[in-house]
Amino acid sequence: MPSSTTELIKSRLDIVSFLKGYMTLLPAGRNFKGICPFHKEKTPSFMVSPDRQSWHCFGCGLGGDVFTFIMKYENVEFGEALRMLAEKAGIELRHENPAEYRYAGLLYDLNDAAKQFFRRALAAAPVARDYLVSRGLTEETMETFEIGWAPNEPEALSMQLLNAGTSPQDLIQAGLSIKTERGLMLDRFRGRIMFPIHNHTGKVVGFTGRILPQLDRGDTAKYVNSPETPIFQKSRLLYGFWKSKDAIREAKAAVLVEGQMDFLMSYQSGIRNAVASSGTALTPDHLVVLHRLADELVINYDSDAAGAEAAVRAIDLAEAHDFSVKIASLEGFKDAADAAKEDPEHVRRAIADAIPAPEFYFKKYLPADRGALATREGLQGLRTVLGHLAAIASPVERDFWMKELSRRTGIAEKTLEEEAGKSETGDVPPAAAVEEAAPRRQVARAELLFEDLMTIALAKGDLPLFDDCAPFLDPFQKEVVRTIASGKRKSDDAAVDAVIDLVMLREAPPEPWDGEIAKLKAELAREYYRERRRIIAQAIKNAEARHDEKELAAALEELKDLPLGG
Repeated sequence: MPSSTTELIKSRLDIVSFLKGYMTLLPAGRNFKGICPFHKEKTPSFMVSPDRQSWHCFGCGLGGDVFTFIMKYENVEFGEALRMLAEKAGIELRHENPAEYRYAGLLYDLNDAAKQFFRRALAAAPVARDYLVSRGLTEETMETFEIGWAPNEPEALSMQLLNAGTSPQDLIQAGLSIKTERGLMLDRFRGRIMFPIHNHTGKVVGFTGRILPQLDRGDTAKYVNSPETPIFQKSRLLYGFWKSKDAIREAKAAVLVEGQMDFLMSYQSGIRNAVASSGTALTPDHLVVLHRLADELVINYDSDAAGAEAAVRAIDLAEAHDFSVKIASLEGFKDAADAAKEDPEHVRRAIADAIPAPEFYFKKYLPADRGALATREGLQGLRTVLGHLAAIASPVERDFWMKELSRRTGIAEKTLEEEAGKSETGDVPPAAAVEEAAPRRQVARAELLFEDLMTIALAKGDLPLFDDCAPFLDPFQKEVVRTIASGKRKSDDAAVDAVIDLVMLREAPPEPWDGEIAKLKAELAREYYRERRRIIAQAIKNAEARHDEKELAAALEELKDLPLGG
């Protein structure tokens, strides 16, 4: 992205001084610490780095620079944030290069061109269309939501857009292409069903690509999302909202599902007030958008254990934002997409019969037998319910459900209030207490190990300690190490910067570190070999299914050579 105006603004606005206008910040070594304004917390986890002019919250996982802060805090788009910060910095945008000011327009144009390319490719790819039909989608739905196909070729889209005059750097900044270590341009999306992500006005700002099952060999992610750009922040966008917002406004209620297929099949089944998050958990920004139109949120997540846990997090977050929350049950089906394909009426009935969130908690955590409440497990379940009821924003609604809990358990309200008070003072184990209603950062264990090791390396000033870890690092992690070792303040990759910000803002464990370093290295190697075994096991299954003796032999040979353990 052209950097003159945005970098000029950031150079004139010291991030610490600027954020002190929104929150209290206290010194914490070379950095500053405060209570995060984006989620409820009692212990400060919001860190600001003057050196990198960046911020990161270790509670909810958000982070970035002054632009991302103002966009999230004020709930505005990049263009508006640019105007606000330019005014604060004393810069008149009309005196700047008009080409830069229109850069967001260029990103919109590139994403629209990519959408058109993927649409044409789908029309010429029967195997991709057959997959979509097998999932239950109609031609009308595919057309309405502009679903496409990314050919399983290395540079089909990149070459077309380059030949049309687009610069390589713009393609990379738009998230449509990636650059290899050898400097080659490759398509980010290959061999994938493409779901365009529209902003709330209907413009395409990014994509989610789902690998075609026939091409899934277990060595790549099932879903790939566009990286964040000035026009695409997934924590603020809801998939399908541009189509469903009028229905949400009319119903004063929104139905929240987990993924694109769940949304599409629900919408196709007549649930026109549905939305889905775009490659992330539910966030406060999502709820701010929905609360402008709706007072009620119906959560219709997957019926497995992971879906239930995600629903619990979403309930607490939504109730803390003063939503009336209900839970829909999809008994007999894995998710909304499968249910809608088999029986659209089942989905409509599940939404109509959704139960209030406290009812969901009663069923999930309270024992069927009142007598079991006296057991340790029963008491723990009761405390968990009390913790969740405490997250309800409305005192009237909270009081109603406390009375209902008293009626169902036979325990006096006063006693329940005393038990709830113990939760607030910390007498209840942290897992049962609800301190903050915000989704935690979901990271693979190997990534956490790398970040822990990098934090110690920075504190120790010893990046060469990564030299013997090179075989166990992925290309992205190697790029993080190279960037820090180069001494550069910023990289060309926002994702690399995000990880660097994170590790530089973290506090290192107390010395001595030698034992911890050895432990982390061993765990990193163990995770690498564990993942390799998973990939090879899948490759063996695929080879056996295709009767490919050569591939099978190669996979078995690699499996034999892997170290034992892990």
